[in-house]
Amino acid sequence: MPKFYILDVFAEKRYAGNQLAVVRDGQRYGDDEMQKIAREFNFSETTFILSENETDGAYEVRIFTPERELPFAGHPTLGTA
Repeated sequence: MPKFYILDVFAEKRYAGNQLAVVRDGQRYGDDEMQKIAREFNFSETTFILSENETDGAYEVRIFTPERELPFAGHPTLGTA
């Protein structure tokens, strides 16, 4: 079972804004499984944090929509941070 958070990004109150699923233990999943998890959440984006350890001032994160992986997107990057 993934460890995850469901966030309302760019929201001023609860249950508003853009939904985002953030999976903390992303290193446990392969490409196909990440895609299936993102499809199950069915939000605009789902992010997978690949390590809890900072590398060169950043964390490795992958971003998926229900249909495909994205190389970059602002909403999920800010929400994951």
